[in-house]
This record gives sequence, C-alpha cells and structure tokens, in this order.
Amino acid sequence: MTELLIAPARETGCEDLEGLTEVIGQAALRQRSPLDDILDSGVVDEEPYMRNLAGQLGIEWLDEIPVAENTMPLREACGPRVALKHRLLPVEIEGGEGSERLVIVTFDPLNLIARQAAVQAVDLPIVWKMASRRRVHESLRRLYGVGADTFEQIIEGRDMDYENLEREDEANVIDEDQDEEASVVKFVNQIIRESLDQRATDIHVEPLADNLRIRYRIDGRLVDIAVPENIKALQSSVIARLKIMSRLDIAERRLPQDGRINLSFEGRSIDVRVATVPTVEGESVSLRLLNQQRFNVDLLGMEDFVRKKISRLLKLSNGIILVTGPTGSGKSTTLYSFLSEVNRPETRIVTIEDPVENKLSGVMQIAVKSEIGLTFANGLRSILRADPDIVMIGEIRDLETAEIAIRASLTGHLVFSTLHTNDSLGGIGRLLDMGVEPFLLSAAVRAFLAQRLVRKLCTHCRRPVEIPLSELRALGVPPQLTGTPYEAVGCDKCRNTGFTGRLAIFEIVLLTDKMQELVAHGAGAKEIKAHAVADGFLPMREYGWWKVMQGETTIEEVISVTSSDLGGDA
Repeated sequence: MTELLIAPARETGCEDLEGLTEVIGQAALRQRSPLDDILDSGVVDEEPYMRNLAGQLGIEWLDEIPVAENTMPLREACGPRVALKHRLLPVEIEGGEGSERLVIVTFDPLNLIARQAAVQAVDLPIVWKMASRRRVHESLRRLYGVGADTFEQIIEGRDMDYENLEREDEANVIDEDQDEEASVVKFVNQIIRESLDQRATDIHVEPLADNLRIRYRIDGRLVDIAVPENIKALQSSVIARLKIMSRLDIAERRLPQDGRINLSFEGRSIDVRVATVPTVEGESVSLRLLNQQRFNVDLLGMEDFVRKKISRLLKLSNGIILVTGPTGSGKSTTLYSFLSEVNRPETRIVTIEDPVENKLSGVMQIAVKSEIGLTFANGLRSILRADPDIVMIGEIRDLETAEIAIRASLTGHLVFSTLHTNDSLGGIGRLLDMGVEPFLLSAAVRAFLAQRLVRKLCTHCRRPVEIPLSELRALGVPPQLTGTPYEAVGCDKCRNTGFTGRLAIFEIVLLTDKMQELVAHGAGAKEIKAHAVADGFLPMREYGWWKVMQGETTIEEVISVTSSDLGGDA
C-alpha cells in the first residue's frame, strides 16, 4: 500500500517522500484510509497526484464531473446517507434495461469500507471513476443538498422529538467532529457550518408556497443553496430551532423579532445577528454572520494617497470624520479599523452602536436599546460625561444626534460616525437637510470618506484582457494610469465565479480652510465639488480604475457600484 501511494508522488516530482511516508504510516496506525491525510498534509500537489494514482489503479479520471438532467434516479439508486457519509457521487446510470450499471465517482478508491457500503446499499452493479476531492464534495452538495443525510433520518421519523427541540444548548458549537444524533439541531448546524465554509456573510431561510428556500450571501451576491427535496415538511422545525438558538419566543409568529447567537467554529468566535419577519407563507429568518476579527487600516487595501490622508486624520485631537455609503458597503469595518488604529493605553474610547457588531478589546462599547430609552442621542449625552477622548457613533440619523456629535467635536473630542449617502460630497447636503447650521458643519467636520465594496478577482484563474486605449479613455481611465486589466474566468478555488472576497474602493473629501469657508457661506454643490476637484479630490470611480489596472477587480464591478455617484456617468 505504501509503495502504491508513493509512486504517483514520485512521478509528479514530490520532494518530501519521507514526509509522505510518515503521513501514510500515521494513517495506518489509526486504521483509516490515508488519502485524506495525504491531501490535507500539503505534501503533494493534489490534482496531478490523484490523476497519476487513477492511472496506476486503472480507474478513469474525470477532469469535469457531468451534471445529470434528471437527478432523481441517481438519488434513489444511492441514498444520501451512504453517499454523503462515504463521499460517493452517483453521476450516471448507463446501459440498457436489464443491464444498467451505476457510475460512482470517488476521490478515494482505496477506502474499502466506503466501497463495501456502496455495494451493500446499491442494487445495481457499480462502475468506479475518480475525480478531485473538491469536485466530489461540491457535486455532492449540489446533488443532495446541505444536510441531506440528516434530513433523510428526520423524515423517516427518527429524532422528531419536539419537546427536546425546545431545550436551549448551553453553548452553540459548530464542530465538524461533534458526534451527535441526527436531528433538527444537527441539520441546522450543517446549514450554518456550510455557510461558514463558503465565506458567507448572511443566511436567509425563506418560506415559499411549495418549498423552503435557503440562500447565502457570498461576496455580496445571493446564492441559492441546494437543499433536500421535501424540506418544506421541516419548515416549522428549522425555524423553531433558529429561534431557540437566538433566544426568541417560538410561540410568537405574528411579529418581527431580533436576537443573537454566539457560535464557535474551528476556534473562531462567530457572532450571529438574527431577524425574523412574518410573511404570508410563514416566518422568514435572516442571519448576519459577524466574524470576530482583528481590524487594521492596512487590511482595507487603501491606495497610499488615501492611506496618508487617513493617517493624518486619525492623529487629530478633535473633529468629526464621517464614513458614508449605503447599507452593506463596509462602513462598520472601516470604523472598527479606525478605532483599532487609535486604540492605545492612554486613550479612552467609547462607542454607541445599534447593534454592537464586533467587540474590540479596550474599547467601551454601548448597544442602543430604544425600548428603554437608550437612543443614540441619550447615550451620547451620557458618553460625553464619561471623559472620553474618542467617540464612535454607529450612525447619525437625526438632527439631535448630529448636534450632540458636533458639540462633542467642538469641545475637544475626535468623533467617528456614518451617514447613508451615495458619495462623500453628498454628506454635506445630508447634514444640511437634517437642519445642521452651515457654520457648525464647517467648524466640526474634518472629512467625508465614501466607500463601496467590489468583488476581488480570483488570482488562480483571472485572465488578462485586451481593451483598446480609446475604450479605456472613454470609460474615464486617466492617461497616466498604466497596468493590465483582467477579467473573471472561474475555477474550483472560487466556486467558478471568478471572484474570491471583496475589496473597498474609496473617495475622500477633506474640509480644508477654503472648503469650510464655502460650506459656511452656503455655497452650492457644484461650486463645492469644483473646488474639491481643484484641491485634488479623486472620485470613487477613478479610484476604482486603479484597482482595475492592478488586476484586483474588473471594469464591470467598478461601474456597477459607482453608476449613481458623482465620479462618473451611468
């Protein structure tokens, strides 16, 4: 067996055959198939190694796994419990009537336990083929849906103990090694675990007339997730479990509710904000996944000319710095990064937020509770009596909050907050529309920073694209900006989307002495913008072109998020 597994590595030029031998030996001691350990160790280059192993074993290798038009016969031929437990993927029933054979794709043909389980569970003769582990896992999810093995046992009547369903766990732990009985609890955990594996920021559980739809928001886009058929039968149980985890009233189905779940996943702390909304088909549940992480301004990926301006602003002893943009544009992440930058032992920082999305060590954070009278305005008044140096307000929503924030800045405090506007210059008009006096605005506000999030190109599959210079100039790409634009392609590492993660694009307006004078005297938006441009203001779309020409994102991404901004035409 050892030589069988080492030979493909030798053929692909593996330099650590000794390490590979040790991995194989350790797997043998634990009496388990060694292929998982070999691939996890990183000793071999997975796909070339597996392709050579398939050739050595005489098993057909598949670079792409075929997708069947009618998947029901495949699911019936090999049930989800066996398929998902042993990672065996049925892809085709070949042959005519009376001579049918089931084609099963595996990445581990040496797992004799899995092969024996398949022979016992499948009534048809089996033809074995091989593909990469990643492709097998992704195809299994598409074929059976998330949690299909657990779902099958629930539907059969096991673990449908509704009294136990209402017991609250002391700790919600999402653990791959958790050995719990198949139940609604495990089924919900699988949904959440899968979302974390796919780097989702939100989960939406949405009741439809004939189905229960589950969608993840990945890199800002909603993606339908394959779920087991007949999941509608578990709608009330799944929603009840989510409400129990977030300590909501499971008997109240007519009114919206809000709650939180604290999870542990692979050593990481995940805070989940939960919101329920009653619909005509039942309650819809939305979960926002907040990864407790370290924040750093450098991680925002700012270009140097913006980073230097931000560094100067963060050294100020007073004034207001406002981050603007629509919901979901990353404003909170930017504010937390600013707070982390100025968080020092000699500085007292107090925040008031709705809600507290991430906990920062050394920062006094207050959560708004409107039901008991703790609003932004009331909380801010109390904060100013608590001797802060720096104050962060989750959002300036009304004149009262704006006026207290201005008073705080004028009395020697540095204030961070957010506004919902389309661009940075729009922040001036927004505050004036609230009723803030122009002379107070000009005296207190130091800068407006607008931002958007664009999807980041996958570095494994992105491809250079030739765009005529005339087209680049027509789009507004400045002549002095050089580089190579790329386009999205799609590969296994990015779920065939061409993108992995997101990055921010910015525009910043500093209220210089001349800008303050213009604002204080009620100058119009066009005059203010003209002076800002003359003073070096770079619109967000032009900032986005920097990221395009550096190969970090695409032209389409930048245009899609800046089409309504002052930085460019639609």
